[in-house]
Amino acid sequence: MSVRLAIPSKGRLVEPTMKVLEAAGIRPQYADERALMIPTNLDWVTLVRLRTEDIPGVVETCAADLGITGLDFVRESGASVEVLEDLGFGKARLVIAVPEDSGYENVEELPDGVRIATKYVNIARRFFEKIGKRVRIVRVSGSTEVMPLLGAADAILDVMSTGTTLAVHGLKPIATVMETSAHLIACKDSLEGEKGRLVRRVVELIRSVLEAQRKKLVLMNVPERLLQRVLEILPAMAGPTVARIERTPEPMMEVIIVVDEDALPEVILAAKERGARDIVVVPIEKVMR
Repeated sequence: MSVRLAIPSKGRLVEPTMKVLEAAGIRPQYADERALMIPTNLDWVTLVRLRTEDIPGVVETCAADLGITGLDFVRESGASVEVLEDLGFGKARLVIAVPEDSGYENVEELPDGVRIATKYVNIARRFFEKIGKRVRIVRVSGSTEVMPLLGAADAILDVMSTGTTLAVHGLKPIATVMETSAHLIACKDSLEGEKGRLVRRVVELIRSVLEAQRKKLVLMNVPERLLQRVLEILPAMAGPTVARIERTPEPMMEVIIVVDEDALPEVILAAKERGARDIVVVPIEKVMR
């Protein structure tokens, strides 16, 4: 019994996906770009390279047990899958954009019957139905930004990361339809039974990397007489680790803690002010609770 993990075969999600898997200890056995099914160093895990937009449907059928794809493609497909984890990369927005000289500043100003070019047909339909606007959806598979320039559409619904591509084509966003990023998804049936045990092992490996990305290991030396003052301001997952340091001029303790990255500056400054010294901050590879 093995676990099949569907990953993007091309596009902006490929590199960060492989970095997460590498950090999780899941490494492909070879790097032939022509190969669609690739064994890994874990003999019970196989990678399946697919188009990003095809991954939700393949995972829904359990042809792949897990998948990494954009949340936009999950929502567009309507696939009944378990969304397990926001992987934190590939962040973007799906926006409605119009020509800069169109005069429109928001979607409410768009007239009924406006032509919207997009590959996100289902998302577009649901969005405009929700706001009570009748539109004509022009299905495209690529080069969405050029459609208004060609006169094939009046506006577009597409992914925007920085806005540079829109600006190059004389477009401006007037509404955000949804936020998207890379997500880990699973086939619901694959989460059951013996297969489920193996699938959850892969999920835990990936989650351990995500957890580690948000935390740092902090080591510091603290004079024993100041230890309680320092411990009062230190957060930790279970509690600081404290050990005595031998052969020092005055009684000294080593304190080891794990700190959320956002809290790190305040924590180390406060510890220093209360007498900690020799403070070292170290990256963490994995955190498994």
